[in-house]
Amino acid sequence: MSRSRPSGTLKADFVERAARVAEEVAGPAADDVDRKARFPSEAFDALRDERLLSALIPIELGGEGATIRQIADVTMVLARHCASTAMIYAMHQMQVSCVVRHGRSALLRSFIREVAEGQLLLASATTELGVGGDVRTSICAVQREGGRFHLEKHAPVISYGEQADAILATARRDHASPPSDQVLVLCRRPGLVLEQIGHWDTLGFRGTCSPGFKLNADGDADAVLDHPFADISSQTMLPVSHVLWSSVWLGIATAAVERARRYVQAEARKQPGVTPPAALRLAELAVVHQQMQETIAGGIRRYEELLDDPGALGAVGFAIAMNTLKVSSSQLVVEIVTAALRICGIAGYRDDGPFGLGRLLRDAHGASLMVNNDRILGNNAQMLLVSREEL
Repeated sequence: MSRSRPSGTLKADFVERAARVAEEVAGPAADDVDRKARFPSEAFDALRDERLLSALIPIELGGEGATIRQIADVTMVLARHCASTAMIYAMHQMQVSCVVRHGRSALLRSFIREVAEGQLLLASATTELGVGGDVRTSICAVQREGGRFHLEKHAPVISYGEQADAILATARRDHASPPSDQVLVLCRRPGLVLEQIGHWDTLGFRGTCSPGFKLNADGDADAVLDHPFADISSQTMLPVSHVLWSSVWLGIATAAVERARRYVQAEARKQPGVTPPAALRLAELAVVHQQMQETIAGGIRRYEELLDDPGALGAVGFAIAMNTLKVSSSQLVVEIVTAALRICGIAGYRDDGPFGLGRLLRDAHGASLMVNNDRILGNNAQMLLVSREEL
């Protein structure tokens, strides 16, 4: 794919490739992935075949130079058919964006090329036992000696850790550093060993396979990103995660609206010339769905406008805006799927028919817990108390 290819064509190409994976592979396997709480391996084989794992990587590093908006579109398309596949894809791209934007050593630049060439899957370990879910605090610390590093971390959750080719883990810069002085460390096999310390049997997003692990990693010291994690988080990880998570939830909501629409149309065909009572509810649902679409599009636009301005990305007002995007979209997806369930009635309540909404509803309720909305609103409350910026 050349640099001169028009962006509109590029976007359509990404979405078309994602749609093939979603419709032909991820969608047909989604119920089995959910039922067995298993990794959607066939979907990721297909994503690798389409080379979509490296779409966000710049062209000069072997990728296709996709924008965050294009990756959001791909994520949404996948989520319409399998939310677990879309969530894993979103989390992978979050890690890719962190290394691309902040990994400056020759080792890390070479690694990005390797990700593109081998379609490697990246995961993250940002949570830690003992810190109460605060990803901006670490207990574990990086040990460095003779150009090498060693890291031990007890993580309550590492999504698809066993299936990932590499994991980006947070830790204190060294043993003398305070808990908030964190770095991001690239951990990969054979220097990476995971010992599972938990299980994953959840209400939704079951295919993300996110148990806890004890992580042990050794490697070249250049695998430690030199940017402070505080900057990586504010400039890249936080906005990209909230944009792509919201795109997952938009895909879930869009699938629910589509099923509600098909249900109302089927009811209308039973009595030609008569508008079904649920048609009014469907029209109301379309309003909320458009509200969600516009909310997410606005968040993406705001991030893209500030992408090359580290100062603006680190500002309090931008952090509040991205947090608000996450909270708003995670609430809207539950509202939309629940409304679709009311429209479809018992047909939506059943899992054995074309209008079943059970999996979508269960996945939707995971949105407010990743990261918990109460924690995000608490952070916003603190920032609003001290902020003098216009929101």
